Amino acid sequence: MDNFKQLSQEIEKIKNRNLKVEIDKAWEISFSRKILIAILTYFVIVLFFQFANLSKPFINAIVPTLGFLLSTMSIPFFKNFWIKNIYKRCK
Repeated sequence: MDNFKQLSQEIEKIKNRNLKVEIDKAWEISFSRKILIAILTYFVIVLFFQFANLSKPFINAIVPTLGFLLSTMSIPFFKNFWIKNIYKRCK
C-alpha cells in the first residue's frame, strides 16, 4: 500500500511539473508576451535616443521596435524549416 501511495505522489508531481511546463510554453509563444516585449523595447530605445540627444526619439524608436517584433514573429517559420531540413539530416 505504501508503494501505491508513493507512486501516486510521484505521478502527481509529474502532472504538476508538466502543467507548469505547458503554462511556461504558452507564455513563451503568446502574442501578449510579444506585445509586452515590444512596448518595453520601444521605451528603452526612446530613453536611449533621448540620452543620446538624437532627434525625434519617439518616432525613430519605432523602426528598431518593429524590427524586433518582426524577428520574433518569423522565428517559428525558421525553426520549422531548421527542424525539417537540417536537424533531421544530422540524425
